[in-house]
Amino acid sequence: MSGNTITHNVAEAGERTEATRSASVTRHRAARELGLRRGDLDLAVQLGRVRTVPDDGGGGRRVPRDEIDRIRAADGFPDVLRAAVRAVGTTEGAALMDVTTARFTRLARLGLLVPVKFYLNRYRAVVWLYLAEELRRFRADERNTALLKGRTPEGLRDQLGDGLDLRPRNWRGRHLGFLLRQADDPWARAAAVASLLDAAEISDVVTDPYERSHLRRFRPALATHGSPGSPAAQLAEEIATAADPGEVDWLRSELAAAVDTARRHRPAPRPAARVTPHPPGPQSLACGTAEPVPHEAEDAVPPEAGQPGRLSSLLGRLWRKDS
Repeated sequence: MSGNTITHNVAEAGERTEATRSASVTRHRAARELGLRRGDLDLAVQLGRVRTVPDDGGGGRRVPRDEIDRIRAADGFPDVLRAAVRAVGTTEGAALMDVTTARFTRLARLGLLVPVKFYLNRYRAVVWLYLAEELRRFRADERNTALLKGRTPEGLRDQLGDGLDLRPRNWRGRHLGFLLRQADDPWARAAAVASLLDAAEISDVVTDPYERSHLRRFRPALATHGSPGSPAAQLAEEIATAADPGEVDWLRSELAAAVDTARRHRPAPRPAARVTPHPPGPQSLACGTAEPVPHEAEDAVPPEAGQPGRLSSLLGRLWRKDS
C-alpha cells in the first residue's frame, strides 16, 4: 500500500470521526439537554428510550443530535420521559402499590417484581431499585389483586421459607438484555453473555485462549461499587455473576452459540506464525548458513533423514573436499 493511500484512508477515517462528533453529543451534554440526571439518561439508554451511536474516536457512545430533537418534540416532554425512567426503592415502591414493605419484598423475592438496578449503601447492604411505571402497572392488573391484598399462597410461602430470592437472577437477566441491546458486534454480544459467568465457566466453554482474550477486549464494564478489590466491589461482582446451576447452564449454552456465531462472522485475531532457524543440514554445512523456516515446519523430516546411506555418502564427500 502506498503512502498516499495510507494518508487518504487516515484522512477519511478522521472525516468520519469528525462527522460523527458534529452530529452527536456526549451523554453528559445529552442529559442536560433532555432535563435528566446522568444516571437517568443511562437508564433511558438501557431501556431503549434513547438511541446512541459509537464514538469512532474511542470516547464512548454518544447521542445523535436528531435523537435529542425527536425526544424533545414528543408530546409530554420532559415529564413523560422522566416518568419512564423513574426508579424507586422498596419503601417508595410499596407506597406506590399501597402494600407494606414486607409484602413488597416478598413479591420481589418471588420474582414478581424485577429490579432495574441496584447500589450498595454505606453499610454495604444491597438496595434494589424498580421502575415506578412497572409497579403501577402491576398494581393496576386485576390478576394481581390476591397477591396484593390476600394471604400469600402456601406454595409461595414455602419457597420464601426455603430462602428463595430471585432478585439477583432477575436483575442479571434484565441487565443482559441491556447489554445485548447496545452490542454492535457479534463478539460484543458473546462478551455480554460471558460477563455473567465466572472465569472457570468461560474457560470451560471457550477453550481457545485467543478467543477468550478477544472476549475480554469486548467485556462490558460493571458499574463501579467501591474501589477495586474492596468488599463492596466484591459483593457487586457476586451479584453480577450467575451461581444458580440452571442459570449457569443456560448462560453456558448461550455463550457457546454466541461465540460460534462470532467466529463465523470474524475469527479471533491470532499472532503471526513464528519463524525459527532450522537445524543446519547438508546444504547449510556447505555454505555456512541456515535458512529460517516457519515454526509449523520445524517437525518436518528432511528427505535425506529417511535415507541414511545417501546422507553418509554426502558427508563423506564434504569431508574429503575439506581435507
